[in-house]
Amino acid sequence: MSRELHGLYAITPTAPDPRPLTERVAEAIAGGARLIQFRDKGSDARAREQQARALLECCHAGGARLVINDDLALAARIRADGVHLGRDDGDPRAARALLGEHAIIGVSCYDALERARRAEAAGASYVAFGSFFASPTKPAALRATPELLDAARREINLPRVAIGGITPQNGGLLIAAGADMLAVVSGVFAAGDIAVAARAYTSLFPKESS
Repeated sequence: MSRELHGLYAITPTAPDPRPLTERVAEAIAGGARLIQFRDKGSDARAREQQARALLECCHAGGARLVINDDLALAARIRADGVHLGRDDGDPRAARALLGEHAIIGVSCYDALERARRAEAAGASYVAFGSFFASPTKPAALRATPELLDAARREINLPRVAIGGITPQNGGLLIAAGADMLAVVSGVFAAGDIAVAARAYTSLFPKESS
């Protein structure tokens, strides 16, 4: 499995913070995050693109990869490493055709194994399940179970992402159930020391053999 599709998957926050987002993302990468998702639902298009370009440079400088949430056109314009698609964000096949064979195409599957089956058939790079626990980011999100991860591990030949209310205390359970990546927002970016918080998640994953 490729290195960028294993471990901590940090998703950028929308909460205001005096520190530049690139600085905070660099700290997350220093703590071991390998994949960063730029999620911004509020800025105007020009500001979002400027921020996305800055993050792409920041990620590549730190050896991480950047995917854009829900915006295939933006991902294509800045030549991001990929895109993450939700329920109403388009077909993975179209994303693959536009971004190329090496792009990272992620698909939200919520609590539905059948959606993961369709995503795999459509050429996705990974499938994401959740929310597994109560989440301040999406308090009304559908709930998934560790049993779903186990079923996906047995049936889906793609990396599996767990998301929603994940902490260093409960993340190990999800890794044991079959999660290849833990997607985290506030557990990393709301911390006083982002690198230390990120390291607490990355330490949950088995060490890779050399």
